[in-house]
Amino acid sequence: MTKEKKKKLTNEQLGITAPWMVKKLSKDIKETIVTVDRENARSIVKSYYDLQEYRKASASRIRSHVERKSTHPHEVIYWIYKQSALMELEMKKALDIYSMTSPVGRWSRQIPGIGPVLSAGLLAYIDITKAPTVGHIWSYAGLDPTAEWGEGKKRPWNADLKTLCWKIGESFIKMSGRDDDIYGKIYLERKEQEIIKNESLMFKDQADAKAKIVGKNTEAYKYYSVGKLPPAHITSRAQRYATKLFLAHWHHVAYEMHYGVAPPKPYIIEHGGHTHFIAPPFWDEGSKEALLLSAATKE
Repeated sequence: MTKEKKKKLTNEQLGITAPWMVKKLSKDIKETIVTVDRENARSIVKSYYDLQEYRKASASRIRSHVERKSTHPHEVIYWIYKQSALMELEMKKALDIYSMTSPVGRWSRQIPGIGPVLSAGLLAYIDITKAPTVGHIWSYAGLDPTAEWGEGKKRPWNADLKTLCWKIGESFIKMSGRDDDIYGKIYLERKEQEIIKNESLMFKDQADAKAKIVGKNTEAYKYYSVGKLPPAHITSRAQRYATKLFLAHWHHVAYEMHYGVAPPKPYIIEHGGHTHFIAPPFWDEGSKEALLLSAATKE
């Protein structure tokens, strides 16, 4: 039995009609964003980042023309850049509204480095009712180093959420020099610890395993061959630590906001040579009441 070929939908059926003109989001559309479901929110977040890459590519083409000084960029090229930049800005406005409709979104927006898009992304990709512990979020985000993706098996994490968490880690690094920074400083502190461990050959087993599979002419092999991890690997470890701590705090806040009680199994994390619970920032009784009050006001 042959598989029936799926009929291609027309533009009219998809709701795409000419003339195509880039316009700012109308007030009516902005008002609907507060009730958008999680699936559509994910699509908007993904579209935002797709468009951001396209806008960057357009800017690169303009820069290439200017640097070569051979031909001046045509007005159409500038038009493409401006239109994509406008769409990117309008989508960011929509995600700004979406992220502020949730108390958890408003909490995360207080964190230096977490803006409207990253906050919206977390709300879109993480369902707190399916994450009784932060470990579920770490696994879903691809932050469990023990997870393996075997051949022919379904990927055990969400690739888009994993990319989003990488962006969060990068943002924390950029914020690390700010006085009001939180997780960037945790990243720097952790990196110092990782460097000391690396120099003491505490990661030798990992390095030896890597040395067997990387090319001997690579920069990384120079480190693996002497029992150490390369600098980029150390940076990734520290960045992942800061991101996982933030996600633990995000889970704590989301869980308590949804169920009315703190998580039954709060995360325990090693910090500064000691193992203990680190409370989420901006989560005292006054902060909770303010978020609950704002949530009631929105309803």
